[in-house]
Amino acid sequence: MNASLEAETERLTRSWTRHDAAMLRDYLVASVEDPRLNLQSVLTRHFLVRALTGERFGALMDAEGRFAAVMNWLVSLAGRVGQPEDLSGVLYAVRRRADNIEGLEIPHFVRQTFAALPAAAGDLTVPNYIEDFLSGTEFVSGQVKLHEPSLETFRGLWRDALAAEFRRTQLRRRWREEALRVLEPAGGSANDYRFLEAYGLARLVDYTGFDLCSKNVENARALFPTLRFDVGNVFDIAASDKAFDLCFVHDLFEHLSPEGLQTAVAEICRVTRLGLCIGFFNMDEIPDHVIRPVEEYHWNTLSMARMKELFQAQEFEAQVIHIGTFLRQRFGCEHTHNSNAYTFILGQPRA
Repeated sequence: MNASLEAETERLTRSWTRHDAAMLRDYLVASVEDPRLNLQSVLTRHFLVRALTGERFGALMDAEGRFAAVMNWLVSLAGRVGQPEDLSGVLYAVRRRADNIEGLEIPHFVRQTFAALPAAAGDLTVPNYIEDFLSGTEFVSGQVKLHEPSLETFRGLWRDALAAEFRRTQLRRRWREEALRVLEPAGGSANDYRFLEAYGLARLVDYTGFDLCSKNVENARALFPTLRFDVGNVFDIAASDKAFDLCFVHDLFEHLSPEGLQTAVAEICRVTRLGLCIGFFNMDEIPDHVIRPVEEYHWNTLSMARMKELFQAQEFEAQVIHIGTFLRQRFGCEHTHNSNAYTFILGQPRA
């Protein structure tokens, strides 16, 4: 690693280690970043499930994507209203297929979903999580207390589905003989790994994670003492070429210098054999990157086209998912908390 990347590494390390460990533990796992509801985290889990099972769980994936869209609207609604009567009024309206309650518009995709629940998703049944959320969310001393069981709906469904698949298919043989090796650089305090574990995915893959910040690594190890999670640097990944089958990364590349960006892309592609899932939080369809140094790191707006080219140069082709467009086209949902969120699903081009 050259001197400029060593200096950037030191700055990035300082920018994260200045934070309290408790803050880092809870950072990016709540509110709109809650991996149970954040569509980019959901798509990452689906990326791993497809690698293990193909399209076997396509219906369940589609149902979970709709769940994420609906629940994000409901959580936002609960944060805006002030009384349980407001939510019970919405429940009254959707039961009667009304499109509004006292001037509050209820989106069509929410009403449509409510009318279809409970719903079959393959061999499983998705309960009416909208009714559960609206009837179970409380207000305590003026503060909203979200209904956790409804937020956990797909945790139970995926655990049941993957456990059954593990028992009756080749996943058992594959795990015993050669599990898919999965790498997560810049994994924070095991932010997304927590949900691989909770949803029954972690035991089906051979996971390795790392982060530049030692506080994050200590948090991850405290949560999961047997987890393979170390201090590491995406500019110089301590692994041989194609050591991992799959790699996923969230919210990293916008924080790097142009040199760091190119180096990090080259490194994750070097160590990955089959495919990558990359979540971007600040990307746009612009000709070139907008580079913005902020204190000791960057807060860039990345060009979708330039990022595709960077991965193409490493022989990975991108399926580009603009999260807002995906929500609108797939579910009729116009609500997204971040219009600049994109996910790349990358694989080796076919011969």
